[in-house]
Amino acid sequence: MKHLLQKIYGKSKSELALDKILPLIDGIPKAKKTKTDYFSEKDVVLITYGDLLKKKGEMPLSTLYGFAKSHFKGIFSAIHILPFFPFSSDDGFSVTDYTAVDPEIGTWKDIKRIGDDFELMSDLVLNHISAKSMWFKNYLEGKKGYEDLAIEVDPATDLSQVTRPRSLPLLTVFEKKTGQKVHIWTTFSADQIDLNFESFDVLEKMVKVLLFYVKQGATMIRLDAIAYLWKKIGTNCIHLSETHDVVKLFRKILDAVAPDVLLITETNVPHAENISYFGDGNNEAQMVYNFTLPPLMMYSFISEDATYLSRWARGLFLESENTTFFNFSASHDGVGVRPLEGILSAKEIDSIIKIVKQNGGQVSYKNNPDGSKSPYELNITYIDALSKGEMEPDDVLAKKFLASQAIQFALPGVPAVYIHSILGSRNWLEGVKKTQMNRTINREKLQVDKVLAELKNPDSFRAKVFFPYVNLIKVRRNQPAFHPNAPFEILDIDPKIFVIVRSCREQTIYALTNISSQPVRVRLTKEHLSLTMTDLLTGTEFDPEQCCIDPYRSVWLSPSIRKYSHVFTHSGLSAEGAITLHLL
Repeated sequence: MKHLLQKIYGKSKSELALDKILPLIDGIPKAKKTKTDYFSEKDVVLITYGDLLKKKGEMPLSTLYGFAKSHFKGIFSAIHILPFFPFSSDDGFSVTDYTAVDPEIGTWKDIKRIGDDFELMSDLVLNHISAKSMWFKNYLEGKKGYEDLAIEVDPATDLSQVTRPRSLPLLTVFEKKTGQKVHIWTTFSADQIDLNFESFDVLEKMVKVLLFYVKQGATMIRLDAIAYLWKKIGTNCIHLSETHDVVKLFRKILDAVAPDVLLITETNVPHAENISYFGDGNNEAQMVYNFTLPPLMMYSFISEDATYLSRWARGLFLESENTTFFNFSASHDGVGVRPLEGILSAKEIDSIIKIVKQNGGQVSYKNNPDGSKSPYELNITYIDALSKGEMEPDDVLAKKFLASQAIQFALPGVPAVYIHSILGSRNWLEGVKKTQMNRTINREKLQVDKVLAELKNPDSFRAKVFFPYVNLIKVRRNQPAFHPNAPFEILDIDPKIFVIVRSCREQTIYALTNISSQPVRVRLTKEHLSLTMTDLLTGTEFDPEQCCIDPYRSVWLSPSIRKYSHVFTHSGLSAEGAITLHLL
């Protein structure tokens, strides 16, 4: 820690920083490492707001617990409750008090109850704090320990190099108690004040918050918007070395006091930048959000061509068994566009944007250094993003969406599911009109009794998505070959078929997904032995010589070996899509 603090603050100041941090670490009971591995094939994370499910006369966190215990126990291993703290804007990401639970949704007792039945992921919103928080009020009043809380910048400063995730002004004017007007760095909005981590007082406060969440039972800490943490005039102010060093520092602290607690970084950027937060595989985050997956998979289904997706997926190898990807398709935010840089052309990206708009979605933009704007995020439910419009039957759309989720679940990494996805939610256009916020389209608050009634109706769209989705998760969790770090191979059979082979000592799975509207025939050949292929999702056997994959269908084929119990491996594939298995 001392070495990292020297890198961040310089040798002369590092001792002062260390003096602030060590008492915090000494003041918390040290937990022993109990897990032999960070990850397992049984790891599946649910993403939800604490108040997304509502019931009259009941606190939302209590409603969430009741629904999760009844419908998600044994399905999801962990629940990521998006910021459940008091806030002033941005649906929770403009925090007014880091150590309190929003009284509108529940208490710490409710959070702990959920944490007793599921692993708990909590957000550490460390880049910024609400302009209406007591911390910022103390800063404006010049109170001791808060003098350097925010980042003041002369408005004449050239900030054109700064990477922007928004089209809003970078600086916001505030007036201090003394009457002095200052221009404050606000990366995301005027209500979200960027914290000044050059201040030891800020570092001390955020380490204290980190340890507080651990004390409250959090087993995964999500570092929100971490890429923008450190600011240095004259640079792009994203992914700076000091930012990585702060992540390393937090990792060192957790390794010392709670070695089973994982760090996960949220960086909506191109893949190479994203995975930089793994560090050397042992010194930064254990998981990173796999931001390229959602838009690239969306493009694949829209174009009915898996070529780009297959090419990108080949690069998902990790050198360390202590790191893995956090795979998701939908989240509380939109689908990022930047992760497609260097993969799709501008014309191909425009084709996605056109579909999103046709299907009722919105597009959010960011400012570029040259003064122009470019798409940053697509705001739409993932289901509607894959739709071909009103003419497409619900049965077909549900199958298509579930096929996309089967791909996500077959990839290396830990899968995460936004609750609106498993509940089959559609665009909430009325909400966008109410809030004038694009992201509201995928953040509808649901009445739990109405949801339950729809799930009881087999003809409802929610039921057509929910129950096959639950089955998908159940099957996935029981396959050792789907361990997040199990070896994999991407096969090129046909542009309409995405194929990944996952393997381990006990098992090999050929996961094939037809991303097109046409049936595709795949011929599996075998040599030296007699075998059949069983689809783990349905329990049906596939004739190796007559394997037809229906439109938008996923099959997880595992060789059913009749005569031998040896380990088999893929060794070749013909242009027509013939998989050849050879006895080792």
